[in-house]
Amino acid sequence: MRWFCLCALSATMRLGAADAIAPERLNTMVEALSRLEPATLQGNPKLQEALSKVLDAVRGTPRFVELVRRFAVAGREADLLELASRFPGEEHGVEAIRLVLGTAPGPNLQPLLRGPDKARALGLAQALAQSNHPKAAGWLSGLVTDLRVDALVRKEAVRGLSRTREGAMQLLAWERASQLPADVRFVASVEMNGARWPEVKAEAARRLPLPVGPKDRPLPPVAELLRMPGDALRGEAVYFREAVGCAKCHQVNGRGTDFGPALSEIGSKLGREGLLESILDPSAGISFGFESWEVQTKDGSEWTGLLVSDAAEELAIKAVGGVVTRIRKSEVQLRRQSKLSAMPAGLAQTLSTQELADLLEYLARLRKR
Repeated sequence: MRWFCLCALSATMRLGAADAIAPERLNTMVEALSRLEPATLQGNPKLQEALSKVLDAVRGTPRFVELVRRFAVAGREADLLELASRFPGEEHGVEAIRLVLGTAPGPNLQPLLRGPDKARALGLAQALAQSNHPKAAGWLSGLVTDLRVDALVRKEAVRGLSRTREGAMQLLAWERASQLPADVRFVASVEMNGARWPEVKAEAARRLPLPVGPKDRPLPPVAELLRMPGDALRGEAVYFREAVGCAKCHQVNGRGTDFGPALSEIGSKLGREGLLESILDPSAGISFGFESWEVQTKDGSEWTGLLVSDAAEELAIKAVGGVVTRIRKSEVQLRRQSKLSAMPAGLAQTLSTQELADLLEYLARLRKR
């Protein structure tokens, strides 16, 4: 058998550095390598060269990860990280990040997790969260409270930490100290209230309670809400219902009040889970430029709304409903940005579970044309 494997690899050994392996031979090469014992390659430069060429040919595939793992190949961390970021929810993507974390001393992931490539950062965070590797928690915990990191990346870090008792306790410690950012509290609530450790679950129920529905009854789990079928036409009626109030702050195709972000294409910007989170916890994801501000003047008057103008001598605050008030800066006593969204919480308490599913379906279908 060993003789067959060596013969099968002989053609690869004769390839030049720039030569590619013909597709019809690649499967034979991979099969031959998979039958060799790792010790066979030790001290055999020709076989190691053949392995390197095969790895180049299967880069980015599950076979690449398997060969790196089988032969403990060093120096392929960049390829593994790229694969992990592209396939964070698949077995070979998770195994890729585990192989990287298993190297000593291990790579510095900070530039990637905090870098400008948000898609790559998010993929790596998802892979770390799925890996259950002891070193993953260290990288994830450094992300959660760093507001310079993209919110989606920090939410994945919360999911990853909540899967270990130590990570869950760290999340609760941040919440006790009022250090858990508002935009990750909803995810923390969902994850921690489903924890398998009784003491963690009990404290999460007190400090990070799940959203409630009508008559303060608990809503179904988020996963169940996302699976519920909704009716977009009924959802549109819910959206424009006076008592619900969505149209008091958001326009859809010109209908409604121009106060908060327009939602005409919101289904192209957020997935269903993101939409549901925005409904249940508005402060979890405040759009840039739509932060709420509080202004108090020396005569005791107070305004809350969006800061639409900050000129040399005056501020302009737009309140819910669209009315703009101009305030001279010389009269301002206090001005501060609120951590809460201008959109009030508790919308779910005005809706039945089916109405919530219908509204979600309507918003999900508002897409760019």
